[in-house]
Amino acid sequence: MTEGVTTLSAAAPLARPILSRDDWIMRWGMLVLGVWLSVAVVLPLYTLLSKGLEDHAGRFVGLANFAEFFATPVLFNSIYNSLTIAIISTVITITLAFVYAYALTRSCMPGKGIFKGIAMVPILAPSLLPAISLVYLFGNQGMIKGVLMGETIYGPIGIVMGEVFWTFPHALIIIITALSMADARLYEAAESLGTSKLRTFFTVTLPGARYGVISACFVVFTLVITDFGVPKVIGGQYNVLATDVYKQVIGQQNFQMGAVVGMVLLVPAVLAFIADRIIQRKQVALISARAVPYHPKPKTRFDMAMMGFCCVVGFMILGIIAVDAFASFIQLWPYNLTLTLYNYDFDLRDGGGWASYRNSIVMASYTAVIGTVIIFAGAYLVEKIRGFTVIRSLVQFMCIIPLAVPGLVLGLAYIFFFNHPDNPLEFVYGTMAILVICTVTHFYTVSHLTATTALKQMDPEFEAVSMSLKVPFYKTFWRVTVPVCVPAILDISIYLFVNAMTTVSAVVFIYSADTTLASVAVLNMDDAGEVASAAAMGMMIVCTSAGVRVLHALLTRGIARASQAWRVR
Repeated sequence: MTEGVTTLSAAAPLARPILSRDDWIMRWGMLVLGVWLSVAVVLPLYTLLSKGLEDHAGRFVGLANFAEFFATPVLFNSIYNSLTIAIISTVITITLAFVYAYALTRSCMPGKGIFKGIAMVPILAPSLLPAISLVYLFGNQGMIKGVLMGETIYGPIGIVMGEVFWTFPHALIIIITALSMADARLYEAAESLGTSKLRTFFTVTLPGARYGVISACFVVFTLVITDFGVPKVIGGQYNVLATDVYKQVIGQQNFQMGAVVGMVLLVPAVLAFIADRIIQRKQVALISARAVPYHPKPKTRFDMAMMGFCCVVGFMILGIIAVDAFASFIQLWPYNLTLTLYNYDFDLRDGGGWASYRNSIVMASYTAVIGTVIIFAGAYLVEKIRGFTVIRSLVQFMCIIPLAVPGLVLGLAYIFFFNHPDNPLEFVYGTMAILVICTVTHFYTVSHLTATTALKQMDPEFEAVSMSLKVPFYKTFWRVTVPVCVPAILDISIYLFVNAMTTVSAVVFIYSADTTLASVAVLNMDDAGEVASAAAMGMMIVCTSAGVRVLHALLTRGIARASQAWRVR
């Protein structure tokens, strides 16, 4: 009897889980997503690296192009200039954003919602716009050029000022989140021990927010060192890596050296990304189940001081936008200050006319709709698929790669990959499709992380119950997952739309005469000396982005009310 049992157990193989039809569909969907990410991210970057190792005839020359780059003083100095600008801009931006965020989260000043809204305004504008405004303020014919005491705005001073304006809201969002995660018990303990406010700040507040501050530093550093718009408009003769890529490709048609500079530009961005990932892994939970939310207490002097600081920063932000708006209605600064709509007659300009604006609306709409579908469905597959561990991990890694790739590098990679005669996808080059693909890819990671965060908040029992009732996963996805995650889906769509309207670096290399965009038109009109018209097109982008933001807020509020009413029932 015992012998029979032993024989049976030894002969019985370890049963493998039987894959259902849903499992096979999800696995095929994962493979399709992997192929799409390979075509959109991996293969273009590989082609870019290959181009940097070739000469003009396409022959392999190894690291000869890199040796030429480092042997050219002007090009090599761009590394030092870029790092200098990035470090200075990061220090200033983080300092201003931290104090501003501290005022919004740790004071009882009035009008917090208004000040937060003002701080988000730079997100609605392309990076070219603040640079144009600074030219009107501090340029050779500037309104207040005497403030610089003889220094020129065309160079590092102007670049730093423009980058601080443009990156401020990005840092603020992260730091506000970090400061909001505070346990009131720690402050009560410090107060009961008689700890001074300054010491409490350095022993409780700053350590609690340190990971958010560090993450904000890396984000700002990466944005500045890879930005193309500000240094292009106001950089003058001060070369940085981003403008060097543009000059090599557009100015000199030296694609091999452009690829080299692009790869060099990729290095600091990747290093900052890796460092940020390492720091975030070390972060521990600061809010426990017993934590008590922190609520600031009214302190008249402190609240008024914080409000005064926010008023100054808010005035500067609105002032820069107001200068652009004013300049767009002026006949000819500073000689003819007559108000006119002449600058909005874009069809008489070199930027592609009103067609450029319409193209941006179309491209942003396609990006928002198609990108949201791909990203949310892809995130669902990554989160909900059973097994398939290796492919799932590989796809997850490819979803994160775009966060470390500057838009300028991605756009350059698309030239080499899609404009190759042996590529069967060559027909995409020069069309609206390649602009949409590039833009979705460029902003893929943040949207993917937003989607996965929303999906992780859902109870896994939904899928378990559906499986037990033999309901196909796609019905559960459409009837349960999508309705529950509508707020996150709307956030992803508005994020993609606004960034598609304002991006310059990701599309400046791959647009055609028929697909000129509004942000590119700003660049072209500024190059042609039509600065007022460039400001006018920039204001059209701002107004469009703001209008869509307002519509998004109304939709989100309506959905929240409907959801709340449904829960009451």
